[in-house]
Amino acid sequence: MVIARNPDPGSSLPFLLRVPLEGGLVFRTSDTWPRTKALFCYPVPAGEWPEDPDVVERVGVRSCVRRGAAIDLVVDRSRESRSQIVFTKARGRDMVFWQSPRTRKQARPQVRTPTARAAGLADLTIVVDSHERYAYKFPGQQVSTVTRPLSCGDYGLVSNDRLVASVERKSLSDLVSSLTNGTLRFAMAELAALPRAAVVVEDRYSAVFKVGWVRPAVVADGLAELQVRYPNVPIVFCETRSLTEEWTYRFLAAAHQWDEDDAAARERLVPKPAPVRTVPQPVTAAVEPGSSPTDPTTAQVRAWARAAGWEVPDRGRLRPDVWAAWRDAHPPPDDI
Repeated sequence: MVIARNPDPGSSLPFLLRVPLEGGLVFRTSDTWPRTKALFCYPVPAGEWPEDPDVVERVGVRSCVRRGAAIDLVVDRSRESRSQIVFTKARGRDMVFWQSPRTRKQARPQVRTPTARAAGLADLTIVVDSHERYAYKFPGQQVSTVTRPLSCGDYGLVSNDRLVASVERKSLSDLVSSLTNGTLRFAMAELAALPRAAVVVEDRYSAVFKVGWVRPAVVADGLAELQVRYPNVPIVFCETRSLTEEWTYRFLAAAHQWDEDDAAARERLVPKPAPVRTVPQPVTAAVEPGSSPTDPTTAQVRAWARAAGWEVPDRGRLRPDVWAAWRDAHPPPDDI
């Protein structure tokens, strides 16, 4: 068994695997051994094997036998010696996986994902990025999916034509490669600009320390640095694809409920304009035409006139000569 680096820089599968069967079968794969999970393999023609390969590992083979839809491979070493290359069909497509006894056991974590509605939602619309390959279908959940480009992330929640939450999905190999080449930092910066966002990994955190093509400390330090720099974008490890899919559904449902509650709170907290209050104007007593605002009221002049011996009616307007007599008897201060 020979494992070499894939000379194609544009491939997401960085390794080539060649097994001594039928003249040499060649596969593209994402790791040098299925240590923590079954590895997706892409079969390629034998001619794709480079003439001068950059060999990563060369191990003797004890047994390599095809049994039905699987190839049992036993290599000559004391540990990590048994594995199986399985030809299967998933989502209507022919696929190949490389698995070991350990990853085969871990492929089913002995849990059943709940079917209860997240946040009690009867239906949730999730936007799937049009560039997402092998997108989640959310089977068994009350979810409607819409495919269209997203500004960031792979699965999003849109409210009033605004992206309010997004989830970036990563396999372990994609996580490591995007972390080492710097693209994950830019993706985290874009996600941090959203009200709610997260990065979810289809593997366990312990798998970080079993990466063979990058120093595990580099990956662990890089993840810690990103989490400190962008604390509002959690990086969550969910072990398997099904658990990652379930977590994504629950996260976006919770974000939907938060967005509705937040909108209702904003509507209640916006101050309403205060009602316009009209200040009533003071009612002034009627004065005779030509009188100034400092003149007394008619009632005061009537009382003065009676005291001075003038005959005045009990009601109605006073005669001009009565007003003239009052002004003569009460000259302005400047005239005194």
